[in-house]
Amino acid sequence: MRSPLSYLWAAPWSAVGLIASPFFRWRRFERGVLVCEGAGWPGRLGWRYRAITFGHVVLSVDALDEATLRHELVHVAQYEKWGPLFVPLYLLASARAALGGGHHYRDNHFEHAAGLPALRGAALPGDQSRRGKKLG
Repeated sequence: MRSPLSYLWAAPWSAVGLIASPFFRWRRFERGVLVCEGAGWPGRLGWRYRAITFGHVVLSVDALDEATLRHELVHVAQYEKWGPLFVPLYLLASARAALGGGHHYRDNHFEHAAGLPALRGAALPGDQSRRGKKLG
């Protein structure tokens, strides 16, 4: 069970997810997190990822499978640890990866901590060999 303080610490970013949540067809609570699924509009805007997490809100363009949900729940735990600092830290990790010659997404240590390398069958940014949606 998540502590009330973890919800409060992540609340600024959860608010971002809550603002976007009405634009998804299905919403459900699972494991203390609001999961919003089913939205075609992100793709029309150039969005290339399958899911993204904001605090305690997971937004997904389609129905999440268990592996992707587990991945996103690790990001929820990262928000619980870092609170409002998480997104700036994530962006810094992306910049560090890119400046070090790696990929801003695949080599981001927050993605590695969330088990990105273990997920199979999902296309990653810059990976033209797969046709699936990318994970966020």
